[in-house]
Amino acid sequence: MIDRRTLLLGMGGMLLTGGSALAAPRINPKYAPTRVRFAGYAPGTVVVDTRSHFLYYVTAPGVAIRYGVGVGRQGLSLKGRAVVGRKAEWPWWRPTDNMIKRSPRKYARYAGGMPGGPRNPLGARALYLYRDGRDTMYRIHGTNDPSSIGRSVSNGCIRMLNDHVIALYNRVPVGAPVVVR
Repeated sequence: MIDRRTLLLGMGGMLLTGGSALAAPRINPKYAPTRVRFAGYAPGTVVVDTRSHFLYYVTAPGVAIRYGVGVGRQGLSLKGRAVVGRKAEWPWWRPTDNMIKRSPRKYARYAGGMPGGPRNPLGARALYLYRDGRDTMYRIHGTNDPSSIGRSVSNGCIRMLNDHVIALYNRVPVGAPVVVR
């Protein structure tokens, strides 16, 4: 639940930014959503290219919308195929046990979880990646740290600007195939 102060601050930000509750941060223009030629995958497929820091959502044969993303540090990212197992708006978050073990000073205080909202690391939306009916613990999600777009800095998840993940969330159904390469 978002508290009154957060709601009022968001509404004030909306007025200052001309109507968007999530003001578009400045990023390298190459990471802005762009319609591109993209072959080899069926429409409806999400493809994440971790080396180039791009996510492609295939909209038609040979055509995709390309988004800039932040990805996991080396050794911490998902590779291969998955499906979108579920989706959430302003998702609740809890660091994984491995995150707490690797960085207890940073994450132990969140072991009980954190409600969704503008300060939550998962941002405005999350698409939960599953394999064989089981949660992989990897997500495609928003971020409250736009400087991470175009970088390999996360604990494995795929980060997008909040406006971008909202657009993807609205396009991608549960069950959609995801390829992380």
